[in-house]
Order: sequence, then C-alpha cells, then structure tokens
Amino acid sequence: MPAAPKPEILAAFEAAKGFMPTAEGLALHEAALAAGRLGLPLLEVGTYCGRSTILLADAARQTGVTALTVDHHRGSEEQQPGWEYHDPSTVDPEIGRMDTLPTFRRTLHRAGLEDHVVALVGRSPQIAAFWRSPLGLVFIDGGHTDEHATGDYEGWAPHVAEGGLLVIHDVFPDPVDEFTGQAPYRVYLRALESGAFTETTATDSLRVLRRTGAGI
Repeated sequence: MPAAPKPEILAAFEAAKGFMPTAEGLALHEAALAAGRLGLPLLEVGTYCGRSTILLADAARQTGVTALTVDHHRGSEEQQPGWEYHDPSTVDPEIGRMDTLPTFRRTLHRAGLEDHVVALVGRSPQIAAFWRSPLGLVFIDGGHTDEHATGDYEGWAPHVAEGGLLVIHDVFPDPVDEFTGQAPYRVYLRALESGAFTETTATDSLRVLRRTGAGI
C-alpha cells in the first residue's frame, strides 16, 4: 500500500535547493499518492532544482505512474539577479543566465528517482498547447505574476481527469503578499468559482482541489 516518504526520500527533499517547507511537501506527497491511484501521470509546473519533484517522483514510483515536470530552467521573476530569491550558483558562467537543469538532474540522481520522472524543458504555455493526455494531478508552482499563474492554470487545469487533483502552491490571501502569492491566490479562487473543483485540504500555502465537475 502506498505510504509516506521513507526517511531517505524526506532527507533528499530537505537537502535539495528550493523553497517548499516540509509540511507542505508532505501534503503534496499525500495528494500525489491519492492521485496516482487513478493510474495517470502526475504533472508539476515549476521544477526549479527538483525539491518538490522528489516527492512527486516517490509517489509516482509507489503508485506505478510517471511524474512529469515542466520548466524552462531559466528562473522565474523573483529568482533573477538582484532579487531576493536569486541563487548565484544557478547561473551558467558561459552564457551568464540561470540554468537550473543540471542541478535538477543531480537532485534526482542523488535521490535515486531519475527513472520515475520525465522533464519537459520549455515554457509552460508552449508545452500545454500541444498536450492531449489526461492527468491525475496538476501541481501549479511556477511564476507568480498573473500572466504566468493564469497561463499555467488555463494550460493545464483542463487536463485534470475526473476525480483528479489540482494543487496550487503559494496561495496567500493577504494583499501584503502581492508579489509572492496573490496571483496563485486569484487562480485558486477562480478554480473554486468555476464549479469544476472542490477544495479537499489546505496546508499553509498549499491548496488541494479535486475535480468534481467539467470546465475550469
């Protein structure tokens, strides 16, 4: 029976570069286990260095499905030079731009999960535009502007299967968090107001919604 991540998986998650707190990671893992029972892939938008991908991949391994993760690996707005979340070690010295793909690959290798993940390298709307397969879970954790959060929702939420889960990270209702979490919050509200999704759990800034109707 699928179970919580083993200590070595949790240790790999906590050692990886990234911003997701452990409590939210465990909630994501639990949701991914539930969604994996549908027998459909689990998809993440916003890979960064693979911290949350570890937990999706572990759930995918346990349930016999595949984890998919979408990112252009050039960093989102708040990760660029001069911003609070910039990590200089992620900059490719040859071209002077961020490239988190090598770090992501090392993260998966160290966790022993490479065989359970397919990395889709490119911009989310471009990939979503030709995607045609149903998904058991869509985890939105990409850019925090309205343009990017809305694009991720409109591109990927339609592919959540009946009974599947839509998970949204960095949902902050307080207007003081305009840059870090108001766009995901607005997407979350839109999902609820659509009548297509019903909230099942909330863990800090992580919201889990189940598809219970058609549309987005």
